[in-house]
Amino acid sequence: MNPWMIGAPSTLAAGLAGITAYGAAYPRAQLFGPTICRTRTAKHLALTFDDGPNPAITPQLLDLFAKHNIRATFFLVGKFVRECPGLVKEISSRGHLLGNHTDTHPNLFFCGTQETKDQLVRCQEAIHRVTWAAPRWFRPPFGFRSPWLIEIAQRHGMRTAMWTRIPGDWRVKPAEWLIERLKPVTETAQAEIPKAAKGAATTGQVICLHDGDYTHQNGDRQHTVNALAYWLPRWSDLGLEFVTMDEAL
Repeated sequence: MNPWMIGAPSTLAAGLAGITAYGAAYPRAQLFGPTICRTRTAKHLALTFDDGPNPAITPQLLDLFAKHNIRATFFLVGKFVRECPGLVKEISSRGHLLGNHTDTHPNLFFCGTQETKDQLVRCQEAIHRVTWAAPRWFRPPFGFRSPWLIEIAQRHGMRTAMWTRIPGDWRVKPAEWLIERLKPVTETAQAEIPKAAKGAATTGQVICLHDGDYTHQNGDRQHTVNALAYWLPRWSDLGLEFVTMDEAL
């Protein structure tokens, strides 16, 4: 037997596993269907928040955004929507966009088609019952996608939002740590906005942050609030405009 043929099946399997992992986990991968991970111009910055609503943190963010006249996108967990309908109404009434982040936040890569559909539909129904509007955007927990996920989301009227940057604010760290982790947002904007001003084709950033903890309510995300309080006026001074995912396109 040709010795090259002995290792061929394992090499092929490893290659397929690598491709699958890339399609499932890499934020900009389009292997399993179209996703959005950037805005249409360098001047537009989309702030997005996962794992809420969170009574301990989300109201602080809403007040901070009102102070700076900012709109953001909140990807909500269905079980928390049912626990905090008043807060969901407030997010929407303040002009922010609501998105679907599944009902209980499982890793959908390991869910079959029916369980995946149930997770999306239950969250969709929970938000619709509160706001009388169904979300048009979906974000997979942990960012993991399966080959059938995006098709199911599309079938229920949703586009899939990923991100350009995810600074890791689910870790409970000092605000100074997160401030430093968000510095590349500024550096990219400083480099790209002048190009946009000269008419060059550019794209902007979608930032994935967290106002909640998917494991329980009232999670500590104070560092996220404090870091944004530092950066928001500085980003505005750079000329960045804050957009929802609807406006990102």
